[in-house]
Amino acid sequence: MTRARVKTHMKIQVLGCSGGIGESLKTTSFLIDNAILIDAGTGIGELPLDVLRGIRTIFITHSHLDHICGVPLLVDTIFDSLTSPLTVYGLPETITALENHIFNNVIWPDFTRIPSTAKPVLKLNKIKINQKVKVGGIEFEPIPVNHIIPACGYRLCGEQGVVAFSGDTTTTDLLWDTLNNGPKVDLMVVEAAFPNSDIKLCKLAYHYCPKLLAEDLKKFKYFPDIYLTHLKPGAEATIMDECVKAISDRKLIQLVGSEIFHI
Repeated sequence: MTRARVKTHMKIQVLGCSGGIGESLKTTSFLIDNAILIDAGTGIGELPLDVLRGIRTIFITHSHLDHICGVPLLVDTIFDSLTSPLTVYGLPETITALENHIFNNVIWPDFTRIPSTAKPVLKLNKIKINQKVKVGGIEFEPIPVNHIIPACGYRLCGEQGVVAFSGDTTTTDLLWDTLNNGPKVDLMVVEAAFPNSDIKLCKLAYHYCPKLLAEDLKKFKYFPDIYLTHLKPGAEATIMDECVKAISDRKLIQLVGSEIFHI
């Protein structure tokens, strides 16, 4: 008699979710199943060395420093234990930025050529919007957003559910249309970077404030719990208060770091 295979859950650990740094505040990074990162902000620095050594894949939303600063430090920390390359995925513009401005032997050694070009400890892979990559039984799909530089969010499809992460974005139809035309989202992580008093800055920097986010969430046909990330340090209470007042038909939760989800 053949036993039915038990579907596995996706484990998501929040390493960093702040719009800046400070005591207990760490920038964006999410650890998936102890082996995969979405973004590599300052939050990865709290992981034990044995966990860092287990990370093999990183999906980057965009090339801003608060989302990539951990990549060069991670590969430098674990390169001597790697038996296969640390693989980074990102949009073509993101990977080009890493090649030209980080791994250029000026800011950081070019680990794509160490110890040799034939067997490097780091691989940088360009992916396009909606190009699906399967790692560890999870399908990672870059989805379109609207940021000041080329950027993407990610949809994660596992055996037990679907998670969506906006990355950095402001008002957009593309993100919500893409999510609406796909499988039901079980958990949504979306940014709310500034309070409404900074709405002009949000529009200039291509971020959400509560007013802009409330308008865009009306486009979203699914109703998962909404976890808010990337809040400006010192303005978290104001941002959350304004979000709750503006978005009354959804459950909103502020990410603070160290949360663990099983989807």
